[in-house]
Amino acid sequence: MDVMHVVGKVLCQDCTQGWNEWVEGAKPIKGSIVSLTCLDERRRVMYYRSDLTDEAGIYDLIVNRTTCHGKTIKPQNCFVRLVSSPDSVCNIATDFAGGKSGVKLRRPAVVYRDLLKYVLSPFYYTTPMCDEPDISDNDDNLETNDDKHQNNY
Repeated sequence: MDVMHVVGKVLCQDCTQGWNEWVEGAKPIKGSIVSLTCLDERRRVMYYRSDLTDEAGIYDLIVNRTTCHGKTIKPQNCFVRLVSSPDSVCNIATDFAGGKSGVKLRRPAVVYRDLLKYVLSPFYYTTPMCDEPDISDNDDNLETNDDKHQNNY
């Protein structure tokens, strides 16, 4: 397998729409950047590539698997993630399908002669209004036992 394709789609999902529109009405984002990063056995970056999505929100990262100093890129050591959205409103990366944190390449959809193709689930951006605040490391919102008792009266 000399050539590897990683294919997927980037969509905008707007939570301010009705349920049906929210579930089925995600719109493609043209010009969104998606990246592929591959690591070597020592977990160092050995390959990086990015691609812009087309009008349908589709990206196709094409990789020659023996491009890195004669070393073969191993798909299981690669991951794909969202980088940026050109949309001024829909530009908050979500982790639906792992787009924000990154998705490892698991099983190819096509293995044929010199072609290895991975087809990933769609990645999504959303609007700032739909973004969930990160409260996991916020100490300002912690209450002491005394505060809890005072709030109950």
